[in-house]
Amino acid sequence: MDQNNPNDGGKQDWVEDIKSEVSGMAKEGMHHPSTKPVLAGAAIGAVAGALLPVISLPVGLLAGAGIALYNRVKK
Repeated sequence: MDQNNPNDGGKQDWVEDIKSEVSGMAKEGMHHPSTKPVLAGAAIGAVAGALLPVISLPVGLLAGAGIALYNRVKK
């Protein structure tokens, strides 16, 4: 896949943004601006996973963190 190809829909930029956010969160810990919203999303997902009978706690935690990270990078 060519990064200069305008027909790829910007997928490469999105993947690179996610990689840089996760890397920054791993390096800076709680001092990174994305860490607290992603942890809050993980907590909300974990609570939803504990309350809903179909979704388990780890699945809810990962889904909540993923949604929060996606919303953070999308902006």
